[in-house]
Amino acid sequence: MASIQATLAAGRPVYSPSSIADPFYVRILDTTLRDGEQAPGAAMTSDQKLAVARKLLLLGVDVIDAGFPASSPEVFNTAKAIAAEIGNAQGAGGGHVPVISAMGRCARRDIDTAWAAVGGAKRPRICTFIATSEIHMKHKLRKSREEVVAIAGEMVAYARSVGFQDISFGAEDSLRSEKDFLCRVFGEVIKSGATTLIIADTVGCSLPSEIGGLVAYIRAHTPGIENAIVSVHCHNDLGLANANTLAGIEAGAREVEVTINGIGERAGNAALEEVVMAIKCRREVIGGFYTGVNTKYISAASKLVVEYTGLNLQPHKAIVGANAFSHESGIHQDGVLKFRGTYEFISREDIGLDVTSEPGIVLGKLSGRHALKSRLSKLGYDLEGEELDDVFKKFKLLTAKKKHITDDDIEELVPGKYPQSKPIWSLGDFQVIHGTMGFSTAAVKLINSDGKERISCSVGKGPIDAAYKAIDSIVKAPIKLVDYTNSALDGIHAISLTQVVVSEDKSYTPAHFPSEVANGHTNGHAVSEKTNVHAMSFSASGEDLDVVVSSVQAYLKAVNRILVKRIPLDV
Repeated sequence: MASIQATLAAGRPVYSPSSIADPFYVRILDTTLRDGEQAPGAAMTSDQKLAVARKLLLLGVDVIDAGFPASSPEVFNTAKAIAAEIGNAQGAGGGHVPVISAMGRCARRDIDTAWAAVGGAKRPRICTFIATSEIHMKHKLRKSREEVVAIAGEMVAYARSVGFQDISFGAEDSLRSEKDFLCRVFGEVIKSGATTLIIADTVGCSLPSEIGGLVAYIRAHTPGIENAIVSVHCHNDLGLANANTLAGIEAGAREVEVTINGIGERAGNAALEEVVMAIKCRREVIGGFYTGVNTKYISAASKLVVEYTGLNLQPHKAIVGANAFSHESGIHQDGVLKFRGTYEFISREDIGLDVTSEPGIVLGKLSGRHALKSRLSKLGYDLEGEELDDVFKKFKLLTAKKKHITDDDIEELVPGKYPQSKPIWSLGDFQVIHGTMGFSTAAVKLINSDGKERISCSVGKGPIDAAYKAIDSIVKAPIKLVDYTNSALDGIHAISLTQVVVSEDKSYTPAHFPSEVANGHTNGHAVSEKTNVHAMSFSASGEDLDVVVSSVQAYLKAVNRILVKRIPLDV
């Protein structure tokens, strides 16, 4: 055990191409930039790929597949840029510098181009491949078994001769290949210098028992297998890529190929977030395995890939889907409001979601009193007893008629509306300018409770960001945007529904607030000079044909709820 610990660096074994000092460590190879981009419509620009590579560096993946350099000058230049920057990122991720890999067929030109692209990285790797199944050899390659074995061995040796010391060899369509022939090919490439062997479920046809059995068979019958690492590359055509990947690990694979959000050709690949979190959350069950991935960057990486590829996630996508931490059932809502662990097996903070945010309570026909009371409290209404019962009855009638329940809908159920719902700031006018030329700008006019107008201009990353910054500069209160969601209802001429959650700072003083609040003008609610403002979250919604208008409406409502919900401290 001491010798293993001596080889650890930044929480992972010191990198060696053909061995891993700790038998429980699983290397993560991310192929979002290569196989992931092969998903129809997922192409990214060079700058976007570099940004994703930077996020992969923060995630701490062991190997970044930078692409197929021989396929185009753009891919070549991008891979070269990734190798130069990310592949020499000294000190990043606690001292970890990722391997930068380039894909190439078993052809001299591909191998030469791969070396030219990633040879400048501290740890360059090539992944060269050839098909080994009968259907591929006969119909695609039109080559015999002997020819395939000879080509594989020769090209691995050639890759070593050009400078690669880290050589991954992939047997395309491994799961439909004859087992003993696969062992023969793998044995030949190990002799020629291959350090990693990829078992590829290229068409996604495998079951977990099959891929687990094949990994075990390869490890037991391949000559020289002790001098190489077994890797698995699983596609999701049967929806089993993640299960197959985990089965491969349990059978002895110590490197797995995955993509952010599971994107990839056809039905996609094994998803990094699902495989890594399964290993992390069920380590004691899966056999004590672990990875070097910093899971706190999972959510950010997922959102970045969605933004750049345009491949939106299904709401019920595991780990990173919109519903992954949302609850509509009344029983579940009651549980998570009391203690999140009752129905959230995975901690949201583990994947980088805001730990201070409220549970993802979605009000609907299955919701109970506890959830409604919690939402009413966030809106500024503290109801109990018969008053709450009356609102709950009206709420149930509303859910039978309307699917999407907004905060405005909830407020309309409250009899008489409390004076605390009157805003400190109301919206006068605003204008935004945005497009492809320069920064987005926004000019906002707010009117305070005394009828005085305040105007502010700001710039931002987009029109909504600019408008929110302009509001902040007028309100001058330490407010944090916790969550923002927007959906369009009913087609192309849709109403834009925006819902936001904002939170307050834990240590407000009157000096932090605009004069309207600091002087006690809070619509009839006196504020003590000594004030304890709880770090609560407040939600609000807005609806309009214009997404920016609905966004501004929602944000300003939420800001007002923070400003009026001030709790005097007992003196």
